[in-house]
Amino acid sequence: MAHNSTKQTYQAWRPSGAWITVRKAVQYLALVIFILFFVLSRQRSVNGDILNIPMRLDPLLTIAHLFSNRIFLVGSALSLLTLLLTLVFGRAWCGWLCPLGTVLDLISLDRWRVPDANPPRESWRSVKYYLLLTILFAALLGNLTLLIFDPLTILYRTLSASIWPALDQIVTALERALYQVPFLSNTVVSFDTWVRPVILPTEPVYNRNALVFAVVFLGIITLNLAAPRFWCRYLCPLGGLLGLFSKVALVRREVIEGCKGCQLCTQVCPTGTINPDLDYSSDSSECTMCLDCLEACPRGGVAFKARMGRSAWREYDPGRRHAIATLGTAAAGVALLRSLPEFTREPPHLLRPPGAQGNDFLSKCVRCGECVRVCPSNALQPAQLEYGSDGVWSPAIVPRLGYCDYSCRACGQICPVEAIPALTLEDKRLQVIGKAYIDKNRCIAWGDNQECIVCEEMCPIPDKAIRLEEKQITSGGSTVQIQLPYVERDLCIGCGICENKCPVNGEAAIRVYIPGDAGLPF
Repeated sequence: MAHNSTKQTYQAWRPSGAWITVRKAVQYLALVIFILFFVLSRQRSVNGDILNIPMRLDPLLTIAHLFSNRIFLVGSALSLLTLLLTLVFGRAWCGWLCPLGTVLDLISLDRWRVPDANPPRESWRSVKYYLLLTILFAALLGNLTLLIFDPLTILYRTLSASIWPALDQIVTALERALYQVPFLSNTVVSFDTWVRPVILPTEPVYNRNALVFAVVFLGIITLNLAAPRFWCRYLCPLGGLLGLFSKVALVRREVIEGCKGCQLCTQVCPTGTINPDLDYSSDSSECTMCLDCLEACPRGGVAFKARMGRSAWREYDPGRRHAIATLGTAAAGVALLRSLPEFTREPPHLLRPPGAQGNDFLSKCVRCGECVRVCPSNALQPAQLEYGSDGVWSPAIVPRLGYCDYSCRACGQICPVEAIPALTLEDKRLQVIGKAYIDKNRCIAWGDNQECIVCEEMCPIPDKAIRLEEKQITSGGSTVQIQLPYVERDLCIGCGICENKCPVNGEAAIRVYIPGDAGLPF
């Protein structure tokens, strides 16, 4: 009983000290900056090159994009800073700067963890390396789908699609309730004027994948019940990449003569890499440089020193056999995906952002979700499986939820890898996203002989891509004049506002299809 009580005390206790204070301050500051960039991303006054700095610091996105396109972007050079930091201080990114890692530290779930539960076996650490190699080998074959597992893209998508829309709904509900209180109404109006559109959107944001992203994010947090930072230990592909570079890091953890084997360091290590059977040494590829062990040691038996050389290769580290097996798996997976019927023709409603159609888009898009976040009209949505498994969670325009604003080019300005070209507004307005087609059986004017010219009124093209023709019809013994809409396809760019504003319930009477003849039903 006494032993179990002591073990529980160790697990609940966390060291404190100057280094821990500094590390936590840096962690929280990095998280705040990440969220600040996220919040400001919808402000057109802020330069997109500044707002996508967090994504450009991610070396996994940079290397995978380089493998897929054989092009190294100038903006991606920022990721070299992360690699340089790793070569000097090991996986300090994971322990000090990674926003998802900081969230996992904040929601550690220590109090609910079963004290005597055995953590997963050390061999599980190899999973992140398998995932890393699969991502890179698939990228060499032009497939970037698995970048949905990158930690920055996970956090950004969750904020964009789930947390921020939910926060907006909560704030809106509270504002409505408090506005009913007479002496609070002016305060509510003042607060709403301040918070929108700087922090929250002026219009509700809807995302088809909100529940999916929320469940994935909660799943990553819940894994902390099995072991602290379970995601970072066993699953994170970016952590795996930085771990490989950490093998030759300059600064590493060492155990010195003061160590008496008290095991305090093993109890507080968030990645469980300190091994009592190896004289309390640790694997530099698993150590996140959190310094908890440094502050926990009562005898000064731990030090972080500069030392040249390479750390020992462990049984869970990737080897030649693992690499060959992963290469075969990636090649087979990509080949099977491309043999599916969906690759014979593009889905007719798969509308990409301006300039992205036919631009080897899927081999460039890293699924970061930044373009989805900045879209002011909620038109861009992470693609689901109906658009093909190869492009899952890549951005697609869903006109029924939003339209491509004729005066907006935010998605091209924010894209960190130029998968969406940064067009001038004049060039963007000339980009053909799709073509609008009218289903005359569903159209109020054509099918029901009732007046409706919404699509023509909404069309933003100066010369109007949707025009009206007059027709005389006989109804109830009298002749009336009705205006019927039709599309000038040479002028239509497929912005989708006509489909978005069509008053017909359910599927719109006018829909936008991909350019060309393939897949068009009319």
